[in-house]
Amino acid sequence: MVNYKVHPLADVQSSKIGSGTTIWQFCVILDGAVIGDNCNVCAHVLIENDVVIGDNVTIKSGVQIWDGVQLENNVFVGPNVTFTNDLIPRSKIYPEHFAKTIVKFGASIGANATIVAGITIGEHALIGAGSVVTKNIPAFTIWYGNPAKQKGYITKEGVLLNMHLMDEKTNQQYCLIEGKLLKK
Repeated sequence: MVNYKVHPLADVQSSKIGSGTTIWQFCVILDGAVIGDNCNVCAHVLIENDVVIGDNVTIKSGVQIWDGVQLENNVFVGPNVTFTNDLIPRSKIYPEHFAKTIVKFGASIGANATIVAGITIGEHALIGAGSVVTKNIPAFTIWYGNPAKQKGYITKEGVLLNMHLMDEKTNQQYCLIEGKLLKK
């Protein structure tokens, strides 16, 4: 029994799709792709074979997810985000293995960002719209620009912090201990 929804104008070749997931029109999902529970895959999305998508992931329209990309649970991918998977692309010349890109639990990537192959975006990190990400991004950090540079921190609840780990709205100070962002 299929417990996910596929729009009749989508081309879904994979059967490895979790319960409660919705796939909208004009999507192409290749046979090897794995998609978790309760995901929302918006219109005009392409997902290749060697792709793993966790639970509760939102992929907005116009995104292509190429071989080698992994999105962990609760990731948000904004419209027209571009992932790459080959650092030296050539027509009709394919690498033995595509670079692996991992977007960790709860991270968010803004519209039109470009994610260069082979990096990891840390838990709950926020990538601003239009950014070009060229290196690994630590957990709980905010990055934007071209190339993307760190501009602050963010809690798992979405509270924006400055570079001194302070919420400027409330003056609440935070500290980063063993990879966790905690109130002081």
